Amino acid sequence: MLDFTPILENVNTYIPLSKEESDYFVSLLKYRRLKKKQYLLQAFDHCKYETFVLKGCLKEYYTDYEQGKDHIIQFITEHTWTSDVESFIKGTPAMLNIEALEDCELLQIDYASLELLFQAYPKFERWCRIIFQEEYISFQNRILTHLSKSGKEKYLDFLEKYPGLMHRVPQHQIAAYLGVSAEFLSKIRKQLAEE
Repeated sequence: MLDFTPILENVNTYIPLSKEESDYFVSLLKYRRLKKKQYLLQAFDHCKYETFVLKGCLKEYYTDYEQGKDHIIQFITEHTWTSDVESFIKGTPAMLNIEALEDCELLQIDYASLELLFQAYPKFERWCRIIFQEEYISFQNRILTHLSKSGKEKYLDFLEKYPGLMHRVPQHQIAAYLGVSAEFLSKIRKQLAEE
């Protein structure tokens, strides 16, 4: 039987839920599995779901086709949400790719179900607003870090934001997230090990 405890704890962090509200919410969720290297979303498709990660790790990235380069925006690990927000809300083609770096177990809610949830229990709009605010703040901090910090500082921020992830994600993926070469990341790690 599927355990909804992680997602309910996530929501309860922001709004208290009654049994009735919890039951209705989980009735709207769809369970999905992804294998490693499988896409949750590909650029130019439409993002139909907000997705909560029960187990596993994914990467959210943008492909610059002119340079032939992928830019990793963020890693998504257990008990966090992911989607291409603009595509999800506006129904436009996605700009992001979201790919599984490990086998994943996910819970998803589509836009129509989210609207039903808001109508039935308006307090969920507050939850959604807070989630989007936190995501916006996270993206803003990510941009400012990328613009203003050294490679070493970016790596230290990565370790703080994603504890334990360096053992789950290949070094070249971490380097892509930091915007440095894999060789440069090796030098940073060696330097930190010597300090």
